[in-house]
Amino acid sequence: MAQRIAGKQVAILATHGFEQSELTEPKRLLEAEGARVSVVSPAKEATIKGWKDKNWGDVVAVDIPLDEADPARFDALVLPGGVINPDTLRTHEAALAFIRALDEAGKPVAAICHGPWLLINSGLAKGRELTSWPSLQQDLANAGASWRDAEVVVDGNIITSRKPDDIPAFSQAVVSALAAE
Repeated sequence: MAQRIAGKQVAILATHGFEQSELTEPKRLLEAEGARVSVVSPAKEATIKGWKDKNWGDVVAVDIPLDEADPARFDALVLPGGVINPDTLRTHEAALAFIRALDEAGKPVAAICHGPWLLINSGLAKGRELTSWPSLQQDLANAGASWRDAEVVVDGNIITSRKPDDIPAFSQAVVSALAAE
C-alpha cells in the first residue's frame, strides 16, 4: 500500500479528557498513510488520559510539551473532541496561539466533535462553513460560522467532523489535504 503522506508531520493537540477514539484512530490512520504524528499537550505529565464510554479511558504518551512545540515544523493539526479536552484547551492562550499559527501558515487544521470549540476561541470559525457535535451548532453560529450536518466539511484549510462514527471520513480528508500539498 502506498503511503500517500510519507514524511508529513502532524500534531494532535490534546490534554486530559480527549475522546479516546478521536485521538487514537486518526493517529493510527494517519500513521498508516506514512505521516509522523506527535501528541502535543500543555499537560505537565508525560501522559494524558482519554475519555471513553462515559468514563476515563486509556493514557496516551505526550510526545512534545506545548511550550516546546514549534508550529512551523508541522504540516497539519488535528484537534480531537470529548467535552473536557477542548473545554480546557479553549482557555489556554498558548494552545490557541499554536492553532492560529498553523492556520496562518495555510496548513490543514482538523477538528472533530467538540474540537470546533477551539476554532471559535482561536478566531477561526467566523465566516466558515463547519460541522461539529450537534450541541455546538449554536455556539458556532454565534461565532459567525455556518453549521452543516455532514460527515465531514472542508472549508479551505479547515476540516471538521461531527462524531466518532465520522473518523474514517475525517482522517481521509486530512490525508487528502496533506497529499495535495
